[in-house]
Amino acid sequence: MSNIDQKIKVAIVGVGNCASSLVQGVEYYTRYAEKTSGLMADNIGGYRAENIEFVCGFEVDERKIGLKLKDAIFTKPNCAIELYTDITAEAPIYRSPVLDGVSPQMLAYPADNRFVVKEELKETDLLTSGEEYNEALTATIRQEIIAHLQAHEAEVLINYLPVGSQLATEFYAEICLELGISLVNCIPVFIASDPEWEQKFIDAGIPLIGDDMRSQFGASILSQMLQELAFERGHHVKAHIQRNVGGNTDFLNMEDKNRLKSKKISKENVIRAQNDIRGISTADSFLHAGPSEYIAFYGDNKVANFRLELEGFMGSPVTLDAQLSVQDSPNSAGVVIDAIRYVYVAREMGLVGALRGPSAATQKTPPQQMMFADATYECHALAKRELTASTRKQLKISLELADKMD
Repeated sequence: MSNIDQKIKVAIVGVGNCASSLVQGVEYYTRYAEKTSGLMADNIGGYRAENIEFVCGFEVDERKIGLKLKDAIFTKPNCAIELYTDITAEAPIYRSPVLDGVSPQMLAYPADNRFVVKEELKETDLLTSGEEYNEALTATIRQEIIAHLQAHEAEVLINYLPVGSQLATEFYAEICLELGISLVNCIPVFIASDPEWEQKFIDAGIPLIGDDMRSQFGASILSQMLQELAFERGHHVKAHIQRNVGGNTDFLNMEDKNRLKSKKISKENVIRAQNDIRGISTADSFLHAGPSEYIAFYGDNKVANFRLELEGFMGSPVTLDAQLSVQDSPNSAGVVIDAIRYVYVAREMGLVGALRGPSAATQKTPPQQMMFADATYECHALAKRELTASTRKQLKISLELADKMD
């Protein structure tokens, strides 16, 4: 069953590589509805790819502002593989304030590899404008964004801002709260996993998913499964090392080590969480995960290397060395296409706050880490519109009754 006439109206902040693959994928699976290979879930609560409608986008790059989404996703510095190009999305791309969304060190790289900030928006750049930061212009653009989101009746907002965009992410989170829009926070700025921020969404009666998307078959989910497997087979993990190389703007942005703190925490959370869930100390385990190097030649190809050193039967040594090579952006889109539908179904069911199961399944730093099987169970239940012990606690009506009893 598909709610064929019902559209999920989605706005995108940051029309980069991840957005490109997501838009391509939605249109591909709409055009070829019979092809479900590559999807984790074809139908979520009655919604398929064809039900997702992109209504607007927000950018700071002068080459994308003013374009239609169908053109912006194929505009430099985007380098995502073009798997489906017959795009029809007419959603307009509007200007956004920069705030802390662009690393100053990007300016040293060729324009085709980096963001080119629209001249007027440089006044809203907190990292380069300093004392000359134009608060009035930022406030004006904020009102424009609110008007655009209202005019397009956006219901879900995807945050694809660069890693390290703390203030810019909070800027859009506040707008979501003001307008009642659900947030899918795909970067490691902690919103869904922060109790204070989550409470704001609960108070506003809005569900959200976050933080920091984990790809469909990427380094994080592979690290999680390897860690789970080691424990389930009775092994002690002495070391778990994950290193990543890539050549897209995500990796270029992360060359600025000042923007990396939350990313490293988020990636290592995936591994450490499997210890925490089982009550296994990490004191005598070396755990490391993070981006390692930007090499422009790689483009959107990400290469992850893993090394695990384990102790097995009678302390016998076990070593695993592995390499994973993926197209980074389609790998992420395969997760976000589900997150959009999960959060929308949650809206219809009257759930509020950060969704535990879908966040654990699609994000590196959810409010509650889960084992793979438990997160999958929660997702399958939501896809069938069934309440679990977890989601029952997040029903708006249940929370309202609890408040009255207090």
